Amino acid sequence: MTHISGYASLFWTRDLNDDVTAAGAFGASLARTGAAGVRMLCQHDGDHPVGVWDEIVEGARGLFVRGRIIEVGPHGRLCAALVRAGAMDGLSIGFRAVKARPDESGRLRVLTEVELWEVSIVTFPMLPGARIETVLPLPEGEGGAHAQHGRVRDYALAG
Repeated sequence: MTHISGYASLFWTRDLNDDVTAAGAFGASLARTGAAGVRMLCQHDGDHPVGVWDEIVEGARGLFVRGRIIEVGPHGRLCAALVRAGAMDGLSIGFRAVKARPDESGRLRVLTEVELWEVSIVTFPMLPGARIETVLPLPEGEGGAHAQHGRVRDYALAG
């Protein structure tokens, strides 16, 4: 099992789709579902969840997520290996816009309320700053076969 955390969304930051998320946009959705109602996927593939989100909170900076990649199946093992290697460190949200408005310039869509469905680990996030910041496999002896073979160690990725 591999523990990860980072920011899946940054408030008031333009993404590659010209969307900006307002602070508080996730509040109602998280109040209804909590972290348990939000799926952890890899590359937005809903057919193969790869783990669970243990914590999802709105902070001053954005939407902070903390969870576990579960390495019991091939998709989870591959995703965890790519994350540990640094080949995949992006985070991306899957959502439905409940309330949105144009910004003052009319060029950007400001998301003021969203229904959060999933947070994916991705190669190329729509919001380039949405990244995994820490990766911590379980201590040796608690991580299953990989730890027993000496292939699991602590990792930290720069934010």
